[in-house]
Amino acid sequence: MPIDKFVTVQTSFVPMPIENVDTDQIIPARFLKATTKDGFGDNLFYDWRYEKDGSPKAGFVLNNPAYSGTVLVAGKNFGSGSSREHAAWAIAGYGFKAVVSSFFADIFRGNSLNNGVLPVQVSETFLAGLFKAVDADNKAEVKIDLENQTITNVSTGESEGFEINSYKKNCLMNGYDDIDYLLSLGEEIEAYEAQAVKF
Repeated sequence: MPIDKFVTVQTSFVPMPIENVDTDQIIPARFLKATTKDGFGDNLFYDWRYEKDGSPKAGFVLNNPAYSGTVLVAGKNFGSGSSREHAAWAIAGYGFKAVVSSFFADIFRGNSLNNGVLPVQVSETFLAGLFKAVDADNKAEVKIDLENQTITNVSTGESEGFEINSYKKNCLMNGYDDIDYLLSLGEEIEAYEAQAVKF
């Protein structure tokens, strides 16, 4: 799936204050047979979202129409477990542009960035403030400014900075995957090769 440019997003968000969410919970292993990214969003958190007969579970947040938005705000230690890239595919396929947590597993962080999903790591205090805001108003919003690397709790005005690899930041802001990035350097590469030939 193509990667959308990410510069600034302000949206309501989906709260999931569950800690230690692993990749098997994000996308169960039985869905890993596919070789393309198509349809993975339909199976995001499948065992939490659906009963055995396929009907939606009323208590799960993704089935609650009161919550919406392109940002998932999750509990501490999100994306632990196996290294399956399919977890990032499922999150992106569902329509989330960013996941906010106070801690991410390193491999999940990398897989997310490679698939156009921004992992925003915040302090536990800031995370608690987001959950408090959405408890008070299910349409509470969060603003993520990638260029300035800040996240803002719109309800309170509180902001916090976050870290991101500069190369991945450039890719997200331009909607590049790794191949797109190389193609964007076509003129520079051709100029270098032309210069090299002279020697």
